[in-house]
Amino acid sequence: QVQLVESGGGLVQAGGSLRLSCAASGRTFSSYTMGWFRQAPGKEREFVARITWNGGSTYYADSVKGRFTISRDNAKNTAYLQMNSLKPEDTALYYCAPVLGLSPLYDVWGQGTQVTVSS
Repeated sequence: QVQLVESGGGLVQAGGSLRLSCAASGRTFSSYTMGWFRQAPGKEREFVARITWNGGSTYYADSVKGRFTISRDNAKNTAYLQMNSLKPEDTALYYCAPVLGLSPLYDVWGQGTQVTVSS
């Protein structure tokens, strides 16, 4: 099972950009489809984006399509989420996880990284 540490969050004005990183431990990172999820206060955790093991295919939630880009570097055991044109409704705690379909493969989460977008 891979362990994950998210970073890169912060406070940004609407329209700004952030790049999140997800550093994984273990030799199996490159075998997983990886995903990003987010949870806003008072709301359930929701799927944001996923990328297949070799980066050959990506999929996005409608709410972020065209603004967010998921990528990965298997040599560095790291996945990324480039977030552009941020909106206040993107404010949430962001997590990464191995996924199956649009759901996390395991119910194990890192500490997440907070993204706050001011209007």
